[in-house]
Amino acid sequence: MQSWVQQHLDEELLWATSMPCVLQGEESIPIGRYGSSNAGRMKHIYRVGLGHRYGRVMQVIAGVHFNYSLTPELWPIWQQIQGDSAPLREFTDAAYMGMLRNLQRFGWLVPYLFGASPAVCKSFFSSKPARMQIFDEGTYFEPFATSLRMGDIGYQNRKEEGVGVKANYTSLADYVAALARAIETPALVWEDIGVKVAGEYRQLNANILQIENEYYSTVRPKQPLQGMEKPIQALTRRGIGYIELRSLDVNAYHPLGVDEVQLCFLNLLMQFCLLLPSPPIGLRERREIDLNLTQVAHRGREPGLKLLREGAEIPLQHWADEILQAMTPLAQATTAQAAYVTALGQQQAKVADPALTPSALMLAEMRERGEGFYQFAQRMSQQHRRYFSQRQLDAQRQAELDGEVERSLLKQAQIEASDQVDFDQFLRDYQAQGLD
Repeated sequence: MQSWVQQHLDEELLWATSMPCVLQGEESIPIGRYGSSNAGRMKHIYRVGLGHRYGRVMQVIAGVHFNYSLTPELWPIWQQIQGDSAPLREFTDAAYMGMLRNLQRFGWLVPYLFGASPAVCKSFFSSKPARMQIFDEGTYFEPFATSLRMGDIGYQNRKEEGVGVKANYTSLADYVAALARAIETPALVWEDIGVKVAGEYRQLNANILQIENEYYSTVRPKQPLQGMEKPIQALTRRGIGYIELRSLDVNAYHPLGVDEVQLCFLNLLMQFCLLLPSPPIGLRERREIDLNLTQVAHRGREPGLKLLREGAEIPLQHWADEILQAMTPLAQATTAQAAYVTALGQQQAKVADPALTPSALMLAEMRERGEGFYQFAQRMSQQHRRYFSQRQLDAQRQAELDGEVERSLLKQAQIEASDQVDFDQFLRDYQAQGLD
């Protein structure tokens, strides 16, 4: 797919890092357009709203979404092993929510192991951030940072005073109820923006969240949508279809942005978080989870860094060692044992020596080559473009992808021709949908 895309980009690049470079102000950043259909206009206006609420710069931050689900045949077996007699869907949703809670508890491990944004282009900021250091004339950095994308410079709902959102992860019903309140509750700060001004929409509405997708979290329960239903309707009607892990930076060293070792480890982590007991997250643990993630994002490789667990401090390295050691029997039990044991071993090496983490390697390479973040990211982007340009797609694959483009454009035209109401009515109808 990337090879096909690269063929059609001319001189443009697929950027190799999560953080953008050489930005020329808010107005220079285009907002995605999705055609003239009501559904396409809604997607566009939602992003216009994000720009007004958080700034367009936030929309050029990129990450890898790792979507994970278990085969349906597993759930009855797992339920029987657990001795559970609830309806299967109820059991499945509860198990997925337990996995999600554990992924939050151990979520700091992902930016430590795979964080690849320890430096940022100066053009990302309007003024120098207080705690960042100057790497060179075009770059800010933090010496022990792992993933500044996941730190407090990134897109977070809670940083806007009065509109903080924290979903309840105790059950799927609690999670849905929390998001339902957020998309239905007006927020004064967003009302000041206006919704439709001089005939142009500035946002979909002035509620805490325009739609559920605006809720930022490192991990979310998801269900594929059918038609124009809301995400919370899909979850209510059909339960959790998969878990979306959102804390993975783009791997600048791999043309695909993620490598097989990472995928093996994340697969293992998901299974581990499913199998482990997962009590509800209380207020104290909620604060610890948020603080640990921020600490690791900004200071993860700092010698002696301590995190919080059950009200007490614990050295990051000790806790990481505990988790990875506990995952070892699971890695050894997989059908692809060699790949998983190798992937786990590489992560254990990063815990023992933080210099092996991607964030440390990036900064070391930038220093050795005398590069700023922009020069590093551009060099890797050019390198990946050459990689894809040199790959030849076979005729059948080329035809498949060309055909997919034709079918997509035809479907777009059909959607645009099928609209029966104007956009104002379409938006009112969409927002009026309630839970079944």
